[in-house]
Amino acid sequence: MAKSTEPTVKGIVTEALPNTMFRVQMENGEEQIAYLAGKMKLYRIRVLVGDSVEILLDPYGGKARLVKRL
Repeated sequence: MAKSTEPTVKGIVTEALPNTMFRVQMENGEEQIAYLAGKMKLYRIRVLVGDSVEILLDPYGGKARLVKRL
């Protein structure tokens, strides 16, 4: 099955929350809560406040998934 093109947005981490969750300020000025993607947990990629990241938005308006550290 082909992977659908899901909307990804760039942003900056503004706050680190418990349980590998982060508050991300997106380019358009909105804030979104994002959780760390599974591959980032597996390879122990560290994300700190101030890092620029790429997040995958949930089509239903829930939490976003943090997929890449830029």
